[in-house]
Amino acid sequence: MSLKEKLKGDVVPHMKAGNKVALTTVRNVLGEIETREKSGKTPVELDDLQVTALLQKEAAKRRDTAATYSAAGHDDRAQAEIAEAEVIEAYLPKALTRAEAEAIVDGVIAEMGAEGTALTMRSMGAVMKSVTPKIGGRFDGKTVSEIVKARLA
Repeated sequence: MSLKEKLKGDVVPHMKAGNKVALTTVRNVLGEIETREKSGKTPVELDDLQVTALLQKEAAKRRDTAATYSAAGHDDRAQAEIAEAEVIEAYLPKALTRAEAEAIVDGVIAEMGAEGTALTMRSMGAVMKSVTPKIGGRFDGKTVSEIVKARLA
């Protein structure tokens, strides 16, 4: 079951449970997914990696808005934004620790080295191309890039 299907499937249970925050949040996210899919010249179907990235952006957006509301003294609105962010974060895959991300990077580098490829800094793009799907939005991309650079240096 894809992440998008899970979101769609959870609409009715949230409705039956009377959980308005979760229902509204899931509907908003589904609307955002639909908008992204139809926004280009030709309609596309977002895969789980793209939906995960979208969910991360939506959660971060709500956390930023909550911080803005808190700074302005609107704690009730800030709490509502935090509640929405928590609903969205429940759909995100479990985040990797730095050690787990490093282990994935090391595995990819060892795999590529075993194929007889001499790995240098010029190989960074190829390594990142192999690492990115395995990490799948569960760890910060910039940090992964730094880890790869350190391993190849």
